[in-house]
Amino acid sequence: MEAQSNESGVFLNPIEIIKQLGVENGSVVADFGCASGYFSLPLAQIIGEEGKLFALDILPQALETIEGGAKNLGLSNIETKRVNLEKEKGSGLENASLDWVVLKDVLFQNQDKEVILGEAFRVLKKGGKIILVEWNDGNFSIGPAQNLRIPVEKAKNMVEKEGFSVVKEVEAGQFHYAFVAIK
Repeated sequence: MEAQSNESGVFLNPIEIIKQLGVENGSVVADFGCASGYFSLPLAQIIGEEGKLFALDILPQALETIEGGAKNLGLSNIETKRVNLEKEKGSGLENASLDWVVLKDVLFQNQDKEVILGEAFRVLKKGGKIILVEWNDGNFSIGPAQNLRIPVEKAKNMVEKEGFSVVKEVEAGQFHYAFVAIK
């Protein structure tokens, strides 16, 4: 997968971000709001057949796209699930069952941000981690409206309020910020 770019800079590159995380072969991962699998597919390749990736989204067509991509790549370690992450226990996953949760451009799109972060906390094992990726609050011609973007310090505060500890900043290109937090 190649990084997308435009005239003004490099866009998000999931492979470069994943390289900074130290995700291990055999990990159990959930991609909350997975969309077309921008992170799901490369992560599934990294965690290998011993690992498991849950691709979670509310849109059936997003899940179908991931299923097709997984088939094309010969991946059998992805399970897609249609879920509503703004509901309590909305992922349908077991308590303390995951090593990683991916939250890429999920919070700005949803009203109940605390419910989503609480769900990530619930499903992670002790020592499990989230990677949170959101749009910078710069004035770019791409991305969501400025009033929907979450400043990085506010995102960190929200994550810490749910019981996580921010442990690492991750380079995410010109238009996004990213950080890792641990349970």
